[in-house]
Amino acid sequence: MAGFALGVTFLLIHHVFIPIRCTSVNPARSFGPAISNGGNIFSQLWLFFVAPVFGAIIAVLICKYGRKRG
Repeated sequence: MAGFALGVTFLLIHHVFIPIRCTSVNPARSFGPAISNGGNIFSQLWLFFVAPVFGAIIAVLICKYGRKRG
């Protein structure tokens, strides 16, 4: 089931979000062109740096407090 969930997630990213928001799956793919284009590069790229840290914190909290102790 994990492979199916991952496949559906990437299907949605590639067929829905990329045409709408011109996003990328790889942060380096977005970071490189943003630097070369200049301007305010962190106006939307901040999410590529903040989201993994935030997700890791949530995962730790779920593992620590989500299990039944016993």
